[in-house]
Amino acid sequence: MTVGILLVSHNQIGTELINTARQMLSCSPLPTKVISISTSDKPEAITLQLNEELIGLDQGNGVLILTDMFGSTPSNIACTVSERNNIRVISGLNLPMLIRVLNYPNLSLDELEIKALSGGQEGIARCHKTGVNNG
Repeated sequence: MTVGILLVSHNQIGTELINTARQMLSCSPLPTKVISISTSDKPEAITLQLNEELIGLDQGNGVLILTDMFGSTPSNIACTVSERNNIRVISGLNLPMLIRVLNYPNLSLDELEIKALSGGQEGIARCHKTGVNNG
């Protein structure tokens, strides 16, 4: 059994990120679903969808939810389930974060949460003429 991954994002951000990750990795080694939220969606309906997806994704080892922006509707809806023992929610979804998570399919939920945070943070760099500066 593995940890399920649920991307909750504005519009098609999550769909495009998971499609790109699958192309880069030639597969998706973890069960993954996406909830795309548009401005016309009702939060109550998305919350119901979220709970349904969590049931389908949790194979006994929990679900890691990745959202695109803290404080936004996708993040706020995801955070409503963050107190559950088998759920972790990380905001600030980016491609390096997703690739890092998918590269470690055998890790526990707690370990994947740490990988998501490190992948997201380490994937941010400033490029300038003399090279890359991460800090």
